Amino acid sequence: MNLSQRAQKIIDNELAGTPKMGDLKACAKAIKQDHELASELWLTGDLYPRLLATLIFDKKQLSQTEIESLVSDLGHHSLTTRNQISEWLLANQLMKSKPLTALITTWQEHPNDTLRRLFWYHQARLRWTGQTPPDNSGQLLDVLESQMADEVPEVQWAMNFCAGQIGIFEPRYRDRCINLGQTTGLYKDEVVARNCTPSYLPEFIRIEVGKRS
Repeated sequence: MNLSQRAQKIIDNELAGTPKMGDLKACAKAIKQDHELASELWLTGDLYPRLLATLIFDKKQLSQTEIESLVSDLGHHSLTTRNQISEWLLANQLMKSKPLTALITTWQEHPNDTLRRLFWYHQARLRWTGQTPPDNSGQLLDVLESQMADEVPEVQWAMNFCAGQIGIFEPRYRDRCINLGQTTGLYKDEVVARNCTPSYLPEFIRIEVGKRS
């Protein structure tokens, strides 16, 4: 694609090589908000331009249709990269707007895997970021118990993570979350690096609760 002179200059000067998170944030601070530029950077299909785009989009111009278009473009990325970009979009745009946050709550059964994953990851964030947990944990667990075992892996991980956060921060649901992990057996045989917390719910909840006691 043919880039504008400004977009090409940013890519050549600011995004060359492997820029650090601080470099991207400094670049975004200098640019401020520029939806047209963000859209152009996104269309490059490259990781760092897309991460920068998530910092400078105008959230008032992000509609359901445009968000669906953005995430549909993530398919060529690896799963890890796709999750990174979508999580930056969530944190830097979607969660900073009441209308967009309301949209997230409608994605539980969205046909797009990334948007379903963001629904569950958002529910987890509402708990681990120190906010008072929403009053929907019982309903979420009903869904987790009936659907988590059959979900696609990227959504399944976010569902499991959400269950973990419920179990950590809401003691009345802790046994139910532990039982969910035991019943599904998800991540039971996962091998993790030293000092990393396993995803298997009984262990994940035990370790994280221990850190906070």
